[in-house]
Amino acid sequence: MPTPNDIELALEQLVLELKQDQLVQETNLAQPEAWTMDQNAIQLAARAIAEAETILITAGAGIGVDSGLPDFRGNQGFWKIHPNYAEEGLTFSALANPRWFDTAPYRAWGFYGYRFQLYRNTQPHSGFQILKHWQNQATKPGFVITSNVDGHFQKAGFDSEQVYECHGSIQYLQCCTPCTRKLWKIDSLDFAIDPKNLLASGSLPLCPDCGEVARPNILMFGDYHWLANRADKQLENYYRWKESVEGCKQVTIEIGAGSSVGGIRNSSQNMPCTLIRINPREAEGPKNTISIPMTALAALEAIDAVLNKF
Repeated sequence: MPTPNDIELALEQLVLELKQDQLVQETNLAQPEAWTMDQNAIQLAARAIAEAETILITAGAGIGVDSGLPDFRGNQGFWKIHPNYAEEGLTFSALANPRWFDTAPYRAWGFYGYRFQLYRNTQPHSGFQILKHWQNQATKPGFVITSNVDGHFQKAGFDSEQVYECHGSIQYLQCCTPCTRKLWKIDSLDFAIDPKNLLASGSLPLCPDCGEVARPNILMFGDYHWLANRADKQLENYYRWKESVEGCKQVTIEIGAGSSVGGIRNSSQNMPCTLIRINPREAEGPKNTISIPMTALAALEAIDAVLNKF
């Protein structure tokens, strides 16, 4: 078991090896006091992970930014990526609504088809492997809770039985009506998408039972027809895991979960254990939270470099 002195010595070596100016730029921390604060947070995080018997990972959209995925933070960020929607005044939340599948299915599938292709063509960054390694090194299996619908934890090799996707997955479809509770997985889309106006063209996915337009099995804004049966099974897996590690020394690592959609942050804070919150803008948390105001990959690499010195 590493001692606090081991960790402190490892941290000193890490600081010599990492480029301070690069981390300052990535975390928007220009003051020496803030730099020292982050060193202390990294030290505390490494200690908590080293001592944990099991690790819960909770993640929001911010974890995917280092993979090249947008987090759609605010309308301006969304419109910068999709200026065609800015011209119409359409926000992300307005488009992420199931009504478009009824009123304008080619627009709906242009929007979601673009996201499907983006997620499929993007590789999870190396921080996912760091997290998986930490969980595998612990004495008890870990678990993942994520609001992301991209399937990147499974793509990075996490056991699908140990992942709870609380907002569903873009890799599964359901009937828009829905006529049944059937879900089916897709690996590709058979229609084209105009890259300028993001309108689909060609044959849209259809329900195999009733022939109506299908939609992604994702919880959308104002959504009364999302089929949660797959997510409910994942939630049952989570409850079984939680019961199996009761009494074990745990740590929760939350990454890129903003306060605007608070479900992930609430899940993190409700765990009776140390919370490590990695977020470049909103790292604050309840008392005793280890707050690391850095991007996901920079923080994970910094912590892992300390752990590797033991």
